[in-house]
Amino acid sequence: MEGAILVAAAIVVFVVVVLLLVYNRFVRLRNLIDESWHDIGTELQRRYDLIPNLVNTVKGYAEHERELFKTVTSLRVDAMAAPRSPDAQAQRETALGRGVARLMAVAESYPDLKASEQFLSLQRELIDTEDRIQVSRRIYNANVRRYDTMVQSFPALIIARSFDFELRPYFEVEPAVHDAGPPSVDLPEPA
Repeated sequence: MEGAILVAAAIVVFVVVVLLLVYNRFVRLRNLIDESWHDIGTELQRRYDLIPNLVNTVKGYAEHERELFKTVTSLRVDAMAAPRSPDAQAQRETALGRGVARLMAVAESYPDLKASEQFLSLQRELIDTEDRIQVSRRIYNANVRRYDTMVQSFPALIIARSFDFELRPYFEVEPAVHDAGPPSVDLPEPA
């Protein structure tokens, strides 16, 4: 009888330890996701800070593109608005990326602008920022994948359901600005 009590107690202790370990893993993964989402926010803020400079630089060469400038500015303000879930934010970031890509395309029509050191510098910074956003997005999505896999896997799903650990959305954004690439600069050939 004493042996059966010890075995039962050992089983209970084992189950409690496993529950605690799984619960703590959920908490660690959830915190990793939150941290990586904040990293994306930092990179998005860097992008938001560059866009007005880009708009003003292009505006100096293409004043008749007022509607595009308003659109990009409006998209930037919308993207910077109150924090949203990753999937809702992704829609706004994709729209903003498309607007900025259109702005870059306008630059193709202005050789003086394409050769402007200020524009080229802003474009390099923006492309670098887009690369950083993509890296942060990959890290975030990898953390979400690990967490979501655990939420859906047995026996961890029992703990997930018991403690309201829910699936997290991925952050998918089209890399429109990066795909636009740097403008071509046609320099005259030496005589």
